[in-house]
Amino acid sequence: MNAPSPEPSADLPADPPAAKTPTARTLVVTNDFPPRPGGIQSFVHSMALRLPADSVVVYTSSWKDNSEVRAFDREQPFPVVRDATKMMVPNPWVFRRAKDIARAEKCDAVWFGASAPLGLMGRGLRAEAGVARLVATSHGHEAGWAQLPVSRQLLRRIGDSVDTLTYLGEYTRSKIAPVLSPEAAARMVQLPPGVDETVFRPGVGGPEVRERLGLADRPVAVCVSRLVPRKGQDTLIRAWPRVLREVPDAALLIVGGGPYRGELEKLVDRVGVRRSVVFTGPVPWSELPAHHEAGDVFAMPCRTRRGGLDVEGLGIVYLEASAVGRPVVAGDSGGAPDAVLDGET
Repeated sequence: MNAPSPEPSADLPADPPAAKTPTARTLVVTNDFPPRPGGIQSFVHSMALRLPADSVVVYTSSWKDNSEVRAFDREQPFPVVRDATKMMVPNPWVFRRAKDIARAEKCDAVWFGASAPLGLMGRGLRAEAGVARLVATSHGHEAGWAQLPVSRQLLRRIGDSVDTLTYLGEYTRSKIAPVLSPEAAARMVQLPPGVDETVFRPGVGGPEVRERLGLADRPVAVCVSRLVPRKGQDTLIRAWPRVLREVPDAALLIVGGGPYRGELEKLVDRVGVRRSVVFTGPVPWSELPAHHEAGDVFAMPCRTRRGGLDVEGLGIVYLEASAVGRPVVAGDSGGAPDAVLDGET
C-alpha cells in the first residue's frame, strides 16, 4: 500500500507563483499619426488607444511643430518613437530603425497604419526582427496605387508579404483585391474605422470657438479638413451665394491648412463672400473636436480626381463630426458614402 500523503504544514514552502505570461506587443509603423492632422492619423491613433497600453509601441515620422509633438507624445499611454524625417519611406535607414525598435521592445507583431509604401518592409522585418505577425491597412491612396502598373506590382508584393491586409469599406476592397494574388485577396479583412468618443463628443467647447471667431449668433457650416482640391472646399465657396439667399447671416467656417489655401482665398473674393467665410488655418489636434462642434452642420463635398487616383478612402472626418452630434453633408467619392447614413446622419 502507498503511504498516506502528509498533512499540509505551515513549515512547507508555498507553491511558487505562476509565471506571468509575457504581453504580446505590436509595433505600429506609420507616417500618419497625430498631431499631424488628417483622417488616417485619427484612425491609427484611435485604434492604438483601443489596445492595452503596454502592448503598443508607435514608430512614426516627425512633424513641423516640435513643441506640439512633444506635448502630444507625453500624453500618450504608450511609447512613441519619432523618426528624424517628416515622411518615412522604406529605405535602409527606416528599415534598420524599425527593426531595432521591434527587437528592443520585444514586439511580435507589426501593424503598418497605411500599407503603402511602408508595408514593403514587412518581409524584412519578419526575417530579421523575428516578427511573427504582419498586418497592413489600406486606405484611399492604395486604391490609387492599384490603378498604375508599377505601384500595382508593389501593392501586390505588400499583400503577399503580410498576414492580413485590411480595408476600410467595400470601395477600397473592390479596387485593391483584383490586383492582389488570390491568396492575399482571400486574407483581406474589413477593419471599419471608428473615432475615440471620449475625445469627439458633444460638449467639447464649440460655443467658445464660435464666440472667439465672432460667430456666436450666426448659423455656421463647418468644414474641418486639409486644404487640398479633393476635399471640395471650393465647391462650398461657390455654393455660398445660394446659401446666403436663403440664410443671409450664414457663415462658412473652413478649418485646416494646406497648399490650396491661396486659391481658396482668391475664390472667396471672386465669388464675393468674404464677409461670410472664415479661415482658421491649422489648429492643434486637441482643438479639433471643439471646431467640429462650432458648426451647426458639417460639410465636406469631397470628389474623385485624376481619373480615380485621388479619392476619399472613407472620410473619417465625417465620423468625427457625427460623434460631436453634427449632421453631415458628404461628397460621393470613393468610400465616403460608407461613413454617412443618407437622411439619418
